[in-house]
Amino acid sequence: MQIKTTVLSSLTIALLSGGMSHAQAAEAPYYNPANSASQTGKTVGYELYKTIGCPGRGILDAPCAGPAPAAPAAPMPQPMAEKSAPTPLSVDSDGDGVPDDKDRCPGTPKGAKVDAQGCELDGDQDGVVDRLDQCPTTPPGRKVNAEGCELDGDGDGVVDALDQCPTTPPGRKVNAEGCELDGDGDGVVDALDRCPTTPPGRKVNAEGCELDSDGDGILDIADQCPDTPAGDRVDSKGCSLPKVMNLQGVNFDDNKDALRPDAAAILDDAVATLKRYPGLKVEIAGHTDSRNSDAYNLELSQRRAETVLNYFVSQGIEADRLAARGYGEAEPIADNGTRDGRFKNRRVELRSLD
Repeated sequence: MQIKTTVLSSLTIALLSGGMSHAQAAEAPYYNPANSASQTGKTVGYELYKTIGCPGRGILDAPCAGPAPAAPAAPMPQPMAEKSAPTPLSVDSDGDGVPDDKDRCPGTPKGAKVDAQGCELDGDQDGVVDRLDQCPTTPPGRKVNAEGCELDGDGDGVVDALDQCPTTPPGRKVNAEGCELDGDGDGVVDALDRCPTTPPGRKVNAEGCELDSDGDGILDIADQCPDTPAGDRVDSKGCSLPKVMNLQGVNFDDNKDALRPDAAAILDDAVATLKRYPGLKVEIAGHTDSRNSDAYNLELSQRRAETVLNYFVSQGIEADRLAARGYGEAEPIADNGTRDGRFKNRRVELRSLD
């Protein structure tokens, strides 16, 4: 027993001496405890006797703090796999067949035809979609209204782009250029023309009627007396009516009271004058040459006057404006001694009763 105590004491002293001799050693194990053959990877007893190599400590002393365990190595960062963006669902809010991400017109009405951008079709490119366009073939560049039809500012049926008379009053008839009709081409439109059948080339006034400068009812183009005093009654030539109007050219064959064919045109001129002055009353005076007796000639001249009166009435002159009287041979205008003179004396005249 004494021997065992002595051995342990000696061993303790030896160990302590060794520890003291290394008291100034670095804070590292007294020996390398690694032992790869050990189940723990350490020398047997190292875990139990953690005073070994600990300066100033005996084997049975309280263990000193061991070396700080090495921090576990941080795991190597693994490269992140690139995440592919999730494929979005194809959304078509307005149901026009074009997905919203490509749809430039996302509020297209249901059922409307659209182009690749999702916008409604506009075939004539006038800015009004075909669904609303009442004039789908408008020429390029034309201005249109909300219905896609060209503008017609004056409402005459001719669009502004073609209208050469863009301010036509409402309700007027127009030609293809949008201008009012002028049937006789006198420069006065039909709506204002009081003489719509003026012959071509005639000068007219603002009412479209030929000029009558002296206001006698005879147009300037036919007026042989263009300066007739105002208020004068005139004949078909525009000259003031005399009290006695010789119907030159209305003559009768010898002993006849029938009108010759060439008399009608002259009598028609007289009818026109009588119609122009409805208040004018006339006497139709019949005449003969100097052949035959006075009584016969007086009766013959009366018949000639009545022949003209009847003609006037047949042309619309009221009978109560007319009187017929024969003067026989009493008022010759030519020489009864010649054939030509006698022909001129077989005549009728109009005499104003006003």
